[in-house]
Amino acid sequence: MNANIKNEIQTFGRSLLLPIAVLAPVGMIMGISSALGQNYMIDKVPFLGNETFKAILSSLGPISNIIFLNIPLLFAMGVAYGMSKKEKGIAVFASVIAYLTLLISMNVHLKLAGHLAKGDLSLAGQGIVLGIQTLKIEALGGIIAGLLAAKVTDRYYRLQLPLAFAFFSGKKSVAILTTAFAIPIGLLIPFIWDQFTAGMQAVSTVMMAPNIGAGIYMALNRLLIPFGLQHVLSSTVRFTAAGGTYLIDGQTYVGILPAMNKILFDLGPSHPAWNQYMPTLTSYLASTQMLTTLFRVPAIGLAMYHTAHIKNKKIAKGMMLTVVLTAMFGNITEPLEFSFLFIAPVLYGVYSVLSGLLSIPLQMLDISVGYIRGTVFDFGIFGLMYEHTRWVNLLLLGAVNFVVFYFVFRFAIVKFNIKTPGRESDSSDSTLLINKEYDKVAALVVQGLGGKGNIKRVENCVSRLRIDLRDQKEIDMDLLKDAGSLGTFIPSGNHIHVVFGPHVEFVRNAVDDLISGVK
Repeated sequence: MNANIKNEIQTFGRSLLLPIAVLAPVGMIMGISSALGQNYMIDKVPFLGNETFKAILSSLGPISNIIFLNIPLLFAMGVAYGMSKKEKGIAVFASVIAYLTLLISMNVHLKLAGHLAKGDLSLAGQGIVLGIQTLKIEALGGIIAGLLAAKVTDRYYRLQLPLAFAFFSGKKSVAILTTAFAIPIGLLIPFIWDQFTAGMQAVSTVMMAPNIGAGIYMALNRLLIPFGLQHVLSSTVRFTAAGGTYLIDGQTYVGILPAMNKILFDLGPSHPAWNQYMPTLTSYLASTQMLTTLFRVPAIGLAMYHTAHIKNKKIAKGMMLTVVLTAMFGNITEPLEFSFLFIAPVLYGVYSVLSGLLSIPLQMLDISVGYIRGTVFDFGIFGLMYEHTRWVNLLLLGAVNFVVFYFVFRFAIVKFNIKTPGRESDSSDSTLLINKEYDKVAALVVQGLGGKGNIKRVENCVSRLRIDLRDQKEIDMDLLKDAGSLGTFIPSGNHIHVVFGPHVEFVRNAVDDLISGVK
């Protein structure tokens, strides 16, 4: 695949993180308010029936729900911000206009073709979105709008028009041109929507196959992490027909997340849809992620600590404790995964396959623990506070995962003398990161990347810097390791990923300041 295409796909993947990052905490608020406000919970804890408390909970529900009702708009803005290289603010503004134009253009097409549905709109794949009856293309519509806005912004933000139209030149032209391009796209979508939906449903037959589908998804998810593409896969399953379509109380929901939100936040554990759908839906969301963050990562960390050389055990203990807690509390697993990915790629492949195989029992055990992230907080709120989640089964399956991953990794590390943290003579020094001396970290990073003049572009995702360079040969891996990097990866050409775990955003800010001369 062309290097530029790879970079674009990776950029697209991380642009999805912004809206997803908003959905996670908002979903937790929805979960808390929904769980504490349901009758079965009030019966258990009478205090929850207090009028003031009930008023607060009933208010939090609709406030947080407005975010989920506008997921496509969030994706439009997030994708536009992430994909645009210049004038990101203008791109975000244009994305909203593009999304609105798509909605009304599809409405015009349906009206002229005589296809505007009446009665139950969901049977025709239509709905009311922002007051417009249109095709329910959900998050995909936002993604299309965001991509369009980003491309138009980068191409035309410096457009010069004749003097008579000079007022509309430059940045002002972006929104106007975005509207012009969005109209034909919106008119075209209904022509191809049936074919696209059929394609997504074909993918769904594999990805959503009973029991094994969750295992296939999890294995692919882990395998895509080195390339930063796991977010593309997860978003496809969460928000498109690739994740299935679900008829719940007469309403059709596309993708696993909208369906789970309806059941989890509106219907509750007593509704028949809970037992019918939740074991499937959650096996692609928090339940399978909890197996990784709460059991697999701690098991691997313990195996690495036990196999570390005696003189390095103290350093290994501190490092493993940090990466394990980062996974358990923050759902960030890359720091641990990158600690063995590059030195033992075959072991990473085994890790990915095992992750898939040991996710298969989730549906068989009827485990129904929501939500998006797999943190210990999710387990406490959506596992312990809800009925019929079978959280005990998750713990039992997690225990099996812990044992398997611990012994597989311990055997492999010793048998093949893998230089995991604590077994190498030149392990990275995380002192600067621990002391939050990000300016010193940035100085080492910039120097390790060949200096300011060699750096074209710096961005970050949840755990790593993503840098475009002029000359890859100028990289000094030793300096990057001295900066506290947990690993580096060169996916293509002059593009490099440098892993800093939860410190990454602060490191990126310091690098930006150093390059721009702020500090």
